[in-house]
Amino acid sequence: MAAPSMDDVTESKVLLAEYDRLKEEQKTRIGFRDNLLYFTIAAVTVVVALTVQSGQSPLLLSAPAICLILGWTYLVNDEKISTIGCYVRDRLGPRLGELASAHGTVFGWEVYHRNVAGRTMRKRLQTAVDMFTYLILPMVCTTAFWCSTAVQPLLLLASLVQTLALAMLGWQFLRRTDS
Repeated sequence: MAAPSMDDVTESKVLLAEYDRLKEEQKTRIGFRDNLLYFTIAAVTVVVALTVQSGQSPLLLSAPAICLILGWTYLVNDEKISTIGCYVRDRLGPRLGELASAHGTVFGWEVYHRNVAGRTMRKRLQTAVDMFTYLILPMVCTTAFWCSTAVQPLLLLASLVQTLALAMLGWQFLRRTDS
């Protein structure tokens, strides 16, 4: 098969190829982001089980570290997913529509699904799940550590730093609720 000539390459073909790649990246990121929730819950469960089994309450301080790392990764992927959707809606679709002289919205799903009834409630519920997973669970572990007899000055300081970092992560989740 002969290689395509430059005459075969049009701006609309390039834009459609870009759309395909962006949607593939978005799909991959959605799967990764969603699996992070399950992995985080499993990891915190393991931390709690090991703590109970060993009686070593300082182990509980690994839960906030895990939740901070995975929560930030979740948030970054969620932001990229939203940014891809915004780019397709606001830049790529309109440009392709101009080239095709289309009357109406190109890639209508990108706009339609944002206006479906109940979306605001689902976004709020998802934020509640995210806050529970990445903020409440590690704070329960931190509080349990604080109530234990193993509190030492350095560990207490570490737990306070983690608490501040968790508060900042929680603020980032709340800030992104409307996207």
